[in-house]
Amino acid sequence: QVQLVESGGGLVQAGGSVRLSCAASGSISSVYAMGWFRQAAGKDREFVAAINWSGDSTYNVDFVKGRFTISRDNAKNTVYLQMNSLKPEDTAVYYCAAAMTRWSTRSKEYDYWGQGTQVTVSS
Repeated sequence: QVQLVESGGGLVQAGGSVRLSCAASGSISSVYAMGWFRQAAGKDREFVAAINWSGDSTYNVDFVKGRFTISRDNAKNTVYLQMNSLKPEDTAVYYCAAAMTRWSTRSKEYDYWGQGTQVTVSS
């Protein structure tokens, strides 16, 4: 089992930056990939980025490319999402998740989830 705890969310002005952290514990060696998702009020949860836990392969969706960067620190068992040039439409609850079996952009294919952290971007 994997436990995930997100942190770093808060209020940010448009154009600002936030670094989200996801601390992982448990069966880390069994994790295939870590992903970041977000869910805006009244919207479905959507994929943001993913990274291989044991490698350096990453993927970001088009709407965050050039602004968001996913990274990891294996020594700390932590995955980060650096978010720059934030826009009001980035406002959402951001979740980190662990996929145990495959690489995926689909939330239903992730097995463990953190509690989420709110990011609010003001204009």
